[in-house]
Amino acid sequence: MGKTYERIDGRLRTFIEEQPVFFTATAPLSADGTVNLSPKGLKGSFAVLDDRTVAYLDFAGSNAETIAHLRENGRITLMWCAFQGPPNIVRVHGRGEPVFRDDPRFAELLTRFPGIDHTPHGLRAVIVVTADLIRDTCGYAVPFMAYEADRDLHGKRFAREDDTSLNEYFTRKEHVATSLDGLPGLPLPLPPSTV
Repeated sequence: MGKTYERIDGRLRTFIEEQPVFFTATAPLSADGTVNLSPKGLKGSFAVLDDRTVAYLDFAGSNAETIAHLRENGRITLMWCAFQGPPNIVRVHGRGEPVFRDDPRFAELLTRFPGIDHTPHGLRAVIVVTADLIRDTCGYAVPFMAYEADRDLHGKRFAREDDTSLNEYFTRKEHVATSLDGLPGLPLPLPPSTV
């Protein structure tokens, strides 16, 4: 019932761009390492860059497992589910890279997210994913759920932070600079925001 795609375009692109939530999965190379699965949301924080490349904004949080795993091995899977409309699940298996605030590509990448004001969210990086395998499956067992609105709590929480206080926040958190498995996470201190 599943289908493999060469590109993220047409109906497939429309589907993933319309979903209000998606999930990321990463893991370290160590066989006994911690697999990480994270939900992502906030309207406008995801973008299709070309027919095999997508990106999303990585905002402040209490850990940095995805960043740590990508820095170690680059493996990532993104997944979208249809909670409304026809059933569908889309997965993009690929290689990811965190592009940090001091990277020359950072400012240009931010122009690809015109639908969100990133400033109140403690933006840490842009995660860029190049697809190796693009597949969909039926999604027949995924329940119907209604999207009401984005929560405004993240923006309210981190809008009061500047670069100095954000660095202090990240330094206090046990698993931001270092992952649960001891891998290098978010490089600290954060370089100053130039955008």
